[in-house]
This record gives sequence, structure tokens and C-alpha cells, in this order.
Amino acid sequence: MSKALKRCVELDRYDSIIIGAGHNALVCAAYLARSGQRVLVLEAADTPGGLGASREFHPGFHASVAHTISHFPQQIVSDLKLASHGFETSSSALPTVGLSLDKKHVVLQQNSVSGTSADDADAYQNYSRLMRRFAAVLRPFWLRTMPRIGNNSLAEMMTFAHIGLNIRRIGKKDMQEFLRIVSLPARDLMDEYFDNDILKATLSWDGLIGSKLAPRSPNGAVLAILYRMAGESRGVHAIPAGGVNGLIESLCTSATTSGAEIRNATTVSRVLIDRTDNGLKAMGVQLINGEKIQADNIVSATDPQRTFLDLVGVEHLDIGFTNRIRRLRCDGYVAKLHLALNGLPDFNGLERPDGRMIIAPSMDAIEFAFDDAKYGECPNQPVMEIVLPSVHDASLAPDGQHVLSAHVMYVPYRLKEGWTDAARDLICDRAIDTIAQYAPRIREHIIHREFLTPSDLEQNYRVTGGHWHHTEFAMDQLLMMRPTYEAAQYGTPIPGLFLCGAGCHPGGDIMGGAGHNAAREILR
Repeated sequence: MSKALKRCVELDRYDSIIIGAGHNALVCAAYLARSGQRVLVLEAADTPGGLGASREFHPGFHASVAHTISHFPQQIVSDLKLASHGFETSSSALPTVGLSLDKKHVVLQQNSVSGTSADDADAYQNYSRLMRRFAAVLRPFWLRTMPRIGNNSLAEMMTFAHIGLNIRRIGKKDMQEFLRIVSLPARDLMDEYFDNDILKATLSWDGLIGSKLAPRSPNGAVLAILYRMAGESRGVHAIPAGGVNGLIESLCTSATTSGAEIRNATTVSRVLIDRTDNGLKAMGVQLINGEKIQADNIVSATDPQRTFLDLVGVEHLDIGFTNRIRRLRCDGYVAKLHLALNGLPDFNGLERPDGRMIIAPSMDAIEFAFDDAKYGECPNQPVMEIVLPSVHDASLAPDGQHVLSAHVMYVPYRLKEGWTDAARDLICDRAIDTIAQYAPRIREHIIHREFLTPSDLEQNYRVTGGHWHHTEFAMDQLLMMRPTYEAAQYGTPIPGLFLCGAGCHPGGDIMGGAGHNAAREILR
């Protein structure tokens, strides 16, 4: 091969190709590019950002599936210099409001609660102190690879030792309490502390949202609450300047300024696997148009099932590993409601709807909605989280008009009778009727409505089951077992193939930990 041809081949080869351009992919790309790697990010959609991307759902009205940020790490903001790339770290912190039909709303601020009895207010202080203490124990490990169990290196053994030491540091009494409550159902924990039904339902919400869990599920809700309290905001939700999309844009700028290349509207059809003298090796990707691109590392930001079953192919995988991937629980339970409004709606008893509003009258109301979804039916009484992001970012709607964004929980991915336009309209009407109980004139303001079921999210965003976290946030699919062993430390059974999406440790939400940790493992 001539020197000129060799140089041409080398220029066509990348150090790392990242499949998908969600926020984890962009975080990973920025870290790799800053280290000097030649990085290519391939995104099937027309714009990057995944569930955090802003899109126009009606002329002049914009929204993203992820509508707030609660625990995006300051370390990533600092490392990637996001402030210099347009991300304004000063955000509009949102009170969380548990709506009540009698207008006696429960309002949670970072350090206080109102709308409850004095006993519940005192209990909230004790509960918050304890949960913040426990969240601090786990905080260092969300931005660190959780070692596999067995045959550990000294560095991995030190990570386990660090976890144990952190737990011991909180003292014997709190250590025992931590180990007791971490796997409790959310209902048990709330019943121990509080009497007010709306307060209990509102506090449990962040342990349930995005997952296939209910208040009585003994499978990770408390750990999910601690996960969402791990950031500097201690779990308080916020809308950054420019909305969630403002963060996405700053991540894109950070990655491309560092040298990464992002190609939108570019669909990967398969990961190219070659057999070498040392076994299988990921060597590149093939696009849907037939183009092949080579790289030393292939990094998938898509969900584990799509990665291994669709892009890699079971013919390259051990049958035991394939079976574990097939059994991952990936059915989404959250639908998305967007309303284009001609004005700001009035909510009974609220001076201004500028917080994160929870419609969940009691723990039983959440449980009943879950029971409906469990059997493939939509809830008769939906429970949901509502924000009006246009109150904080006027660019999302025309002047004087607004966007309502709601996460409607317990809408099944697999509807018993199958998803049709009529079925979608029915649950959309139920959701709006539920909102109207608290904002009676809401229908007068509606210009346009959009309801995205988990099945719609799967189709629109190419995430199996439409699941926020790519796979269930539950005890058997967390930490050093996420998504499953042999793929839980960002590497995979195929050398050269890595994972960096929400299906990895630590999990989903607009958090970025998986992208950060995967980049560290690749560079190692």
C-alpha cells in the first residue's frame, strides 16, 4: 500500500464511533474528544438530544419528553466547560406541589413543607435529613464504575472498601437504618413518617416515575429516590435557561469544539463484527444506506436489547448472555402529554402554576393506576406530573401563549386491545379531565394536544419499550448488575464494543453518569 493511500485509509478510520446522540452519548463523546480521540457520533433523528431534545409539536410550540433536570452533576458541567458553551448553571428551581381538590395543596421546597400538619412538617425535617445523609453515602459511586463481583483488581477492591467505609461513617444507628430502608417499598417508608396522604404520594413520586414500580413494590423505589437526590440540588427539580434543550445544545458544542463529529439523520443498521486470531472484535458500523465506517471502539448509547439483539445479532453472542438480555424488563409505563395553550391556565388555590405539580391524591390512587396498567389497561384515574415550562422559558411558545407538559404514569406499553387512535384519544381525554379537576377552564385554553404512549416513544426515539431508563430501575438490574453481568462495566462480551446509555450504571434521567463512566473505561 502506498503511503498516500495508507494516510487516506487512516483518515477514514475513527478512534470511537458512538451510536445515538442522546445526552449520555454527547457526554461520552465530549470526554473522548477532549482526550484527543477522533470521535464520530451517529444519530438517526434529524436533531441530537434523544428524550431531552426540544421539538415542535404544534406550529410555534416546543417541548421535550424530559422537561426538568434534578441531578445533572456539577462535575460534568465543570469538566466539559458547559458554562462557556452556553449552559447557564443558574436554573429556575421548582417547588413540588402535591395538588389537592380542596385547594389545600402540599408544597415542598428544598428545606421545608407547607400545607400539612405541624407533626408532618416536623417529620419532613427528620425524613429529609436522613435521606440527604443516605444520598451523600452513595453520591460518589454514581460517577464511578461499579466493579463486577469476583476476581477483582486492587482498584476494584478499593471501590468496594470505599462504599463500606462511607456507610460506616454515618454511624452504627444510621448504617442499620440505611440497610433496612434501601429495599423497602415506598409505601412502607412513607407510612412510617407521615399522615398526610398527598404528602406521602408526592414524596414517593420520584421513586416511581419512569419505572414499572408502584408504592407497594419492594424492588428499588427508595434507592431511586436516593439516586435522584444525589446531585448538588438534592433532588430539587429545575428548568435551566433555554430548557432541557439548552443543556443538549451546550453538550453538542462542547463535543464538537473538542473535535467530535456529529452526523444527524444517519441510521446505523448493524455493528460490524470480525473474527480475529484472538476471537471476535467490533470493527465498525454499517449504515442503512450500506456505507461502512471503521473504528477502534464502537460505543452504543442505545438500549441494551436494541444494541445486542438488533445491531450486533445473537449469532455473535453466547446463548446464556442472549437470554439474559432478552429477559431485561424494558416495558415503559410513562406517556407524555403536550398541550399548546392560548394563555396561562388557572389552577385552583395556586397564585401561579410555576412549579412541578403532582396529581396523585394518595398512595392508593397510585397503586390503583398501576393495577390497571399491570393488566394492560389504561388507568381510569390517571396520576401525573405537570409543568408549564414556558413560564420559565418564553421561547417555547408564541408570545402570551404556553406549553403544558405532563408525564402520565401507568400507561402500558402493551395495551390489551392494542394501541389505536381511539385508544390514544380516550386516555388523553382522561388525562385532560383529571387536570380539569384542578384547572377547571383548561379545555378553553387548548389549541392543540399531543399524547405519546410508550409505544409512540419507542417508535419516535428508537428506545425499546419506550422505557426512560432503557431497562427497569430495579434491584436486580442496578449497580454492578446493570444491565446484566458481562455488560455491567460498560464493556461487553465482544472486545471493542462498549455501552454508554441509560441501560448502564447508574441509570436514566438527564444525569449523564453513564456517558461519563463509559468514557473513563474506554480511555482506560
